[in-house]
Amino acid sequence: MTLTAVTEEQVLDALRTVRDPDLHKDIVALKFVENVKIVDGAVSFTVVLTTPACPVKEQMKQQAESAVGAIPGVTAATATMTSRVQGSYVPQREGIPGVKNIVAVGSGKGGVGKSTVAVNLALALAQTGARVGLLDADIYGPNVPLMMGAVGKPESSPSGKIEPIRTYNVDMISIAFFLPDDNSPVIWRGPMLTKLLTQFIYDVEWGELDYLIMDMPPGTGDVQLTVAQSLPLTGAVIVSTPQDVALMDAKRALAMFQKLNVPVLGIVENMTTFICPNCQHETPIFGHGGAATAAHDLDVPFLGELPLTLEVRIGSDTGKPITVDQPQSAPAAAFRAVAKNLAAQISILAYARAGAASRPAGAPLQLFRKRSES
Repeated sequence: MTLTAVTEEQVLDALRTVRDPDLHKDIVALKFVENVKIVDGAVSFTVVLTTPACPVKEQMKQQAESAVGAIPGVTAATATMTSRVQGSYVPQREGIPGVKNIVAVGSGKGGVGKSTVAVNLALALAQTGARVGLLDADIYGPNVPLMMGAVGKPESSPSGKIEPIRTYNVDMISIAFFLPDDNSPVIWRGPMLTKLLTQFIYDVEWGELDYLIMDMPPGTGDVQLTVAQSLPLTGAVIVSTPQDVALMDAKRALAMFQKLNVPVLGIVENMTTFICPNCQHETPIFGHGGAATAAHDLDVPFLGELPLTLEVRIGSDTGKPITVDQPQSAPAAAFRAVAKNLAAQISILAYARAGAASRPAGAPLQLFRKRSES
């Protein structure tokens, strides 16, 4: 039996039926397809996504292999899924060399679990294979080292910069590493905070990073202004609990970033329900769904819900974050889902900004689109 000769053009035509649900184009038009090889009817190819944390990676792999496998004469179809994170184009701002995306994680008020979210998002992104850094910008309340179980003193690199502390495959820096003990307060005025933060941004040897997550202090003060006005932020994530008082402050934080021309990548609802460690019953102590409703009303993405559990609190207090200590748990899965949704929004924004660079002056730019849109 003579096999029908298969051509690369046939393979690419078949792959044009596979669309990226976030960027709303097929993977051939997006130039995701590389290294097409055809040997005696066996077809292999590489699909280069915009993030290793793509939430539909497996779905796209199955669709691609199925589409190519349906070509007459194809005996096998194998797709290798990889990624190349894109940096966001931000004009007239000096970036951090080697850092592709900078994401500020903020909140309108304290006590909503912002640092816990920032830590676990960084870890969840790193677990996908992304290169991730974590900057503790909460100078007055530097809790990130405790949550990460990080110890030691940063040293100087050969270039004279500060070497970050590496924990769980995440490079991090915090003022806590430089304090004499855990109880030493930081009693500084605004200009000193600005100077230190600038040093953490530009004088740390960050290397090549796909994502730098910045745990911001709560509120709308000096640190937020310094970061938003001096850095080419990819965008901001707002963390809130579901109750009205927290959402009111979260909306203020969101409005601050928007006024400073920083895109809001999404809202996260933390402590959405309390899960009893004994019976697993869920109780909406702070209410439920408030952040999702606020995201809809404010026309920004909703990145997901995170439960309030004893395991998350213990992990934060003992330096064993839930995403690494209990990766198969439901809370860890929730953090990974939020991280993937965040990565998707970053990819959408990078794609939109790249298009804006070549778009005629005055043409509209739509940053975010719902997956349900065609």
